[in-house]
Amino acid sequence: MPFLDHLEELRWRLLKSLISILLGAIITFYFIDTIIEFLIRPSRNLSTPMELQVLKVQGMFMIKWGIALIGGFITAIPVLTYQLWKFIAPGLYLNERQYVAPLIFFTYLSFLVGLSFAYIVIIPFSLEFFTSIGMDMIDNNFSINYYFSFITWLMIGSGLIFELPVLVFILSLIGLLTPAFMGHYRRHALVIILVLSAFITPPDPISLVLMSIPLMLLYEISIGVSWLVNRKKSE
Repeated sequence: MPFLDHLEELRWRLLKSLISILLGAIITFYFIDTIIEFLIRPSRNLSTPMELQVLKVQGMFMIKWGIALIGGFITAIPVLTYQLWKFIAPGLYLNERQYVAPLIFFTYLSFLVGLSFAYIVIIPFSLEFFTSIGMDMIDNNFSINYYFSFITWLMIGSGLIFELPVLVFILSLIGLLTPAFMGHYRRHALVIILVLSAFITPPDPISLVLMSIPLMLLYEISIGVSWLVNRKKSE
């Protein structure tokens, strides 16, 4: 395909992806109050109480539309994955194109698992840590804008990190990764994992460990994924 045709196809793939995100955002906005109540729930079960406040006139408006757009992105992940796959599929062999359905499924599943892990494990520990270091004479009154920025950062970051096996699958499929390469650089990967965990989680050892352990397991799983892909290609 000529270069300009590639650009034209890319433009349509991006347009379809954008439409899917907007449709997902509209659907999310329809349930926005329920979603906000769900996201606030971790702040209600802390040993040190915290109160959320709207400090700007347009605060709730920005929050609702911000969450709607994030929800639109999350609901559109299968479509985004499909559009990406269709764009790169012409450069793959016929037997490699059969992975599109499992790829879409596991991409979405991995992201949801990452979101759930952040919501169930990381966010409660993080909120507990930050609220516990306060003082008796100072109330824990937090801006709701900063609260949602904090938890969405943790959830989206965790969801993206849990995509590691899927990323390894794609890179192994196109020949950029091998299990031998990943095994050789395991120690370097562990250092990177610790740095990422420290960057995502609050500065306490418990949260660091809670994030590091699943990341290490994901890396080992990714080595297995790379081994399976390379074995299938060699058959």
